[in-house]
Amino acid sequence: MRPILLLAGLLITASPVGAAELRPFVATYDAWYQGKAAGAATMRLTSQGAQWDVELDIRGNRGFAGILGLNLTQNTVFDVVDGLYRPLQQATVRKAAVFFNRRVTGLYDWSRNVAQWSGDLKASRKQPVALQSGDMSALLINLAVIRDAVPGASLRYRFVDGGRVREYQYQAEPAPEIVPVGEMSYSALRVSRTNGGNDEMIIWVADGVPTPVRILQREDGEDAIDLRLVEYQGVQ
Repeated sequence: MRPILLLAGLLITASPVGAAELRPFVATYDAWYQGKAAGAATMRLTSQGAQWDVELDIRGNRGFAGILGLNLTQNTVFDVVDGLYRPLQQATVRKAAVFFNRRVTGLYDWSRNVAQWSGDLKASRKQPVALQSGDMSALLINLAVIRDAVPGASLRYRFVDGGRVREYQYQAEPAPEIVPVGEMSYSALRVSRTNGGNDEMIIWVADGVPTPVRILQREDGEDAIDLRLVEYQGVQ
């Protein structure tokens, strides 16, 4: 899974907030692949003292979803320093076949400003990566979009994950739209990545909801992975 956002020219670049803005939660999603029901997903945010852990677990259990790679667990352990979500550890496990898992782990060493990954990835992505203040993993960018999105805003983040470094730019729509969630509907703001080329990422954010209402990845103009919120609840 590819990592799981202009009012009057407003540009937000990883704007700082306090740790109090984070609220532990567990959310369940229906998972769709290429427009067809494919399984389920869970996203959770938990507190570990001064640190946090955000995890996304996707389970493809219908049709060819498993074969197509829709079995994935990602997590990032992070803290909040000067209002920024700062990744400390990152892991991705992909069940590529019945008896074969691919695992990648990464460590962000902020004392040396270096990150490095190991596991099942090519040698070039195992090389040390220089860190900059504000760098985030894919999952932390999702949380930052929830934090920062306001109507018409342009958002910019630096993605450092899996041995790769990329600039992510998002654009929020001028106004929310109605997004159905089970038997309910949310007024949610659509936030779209604008520099992904043929790979699109769209996140819907609703006021008061700590997790995305919907996450859609599109490839070459077609829907690929689509996570649609079923329910969420806060946890202690």
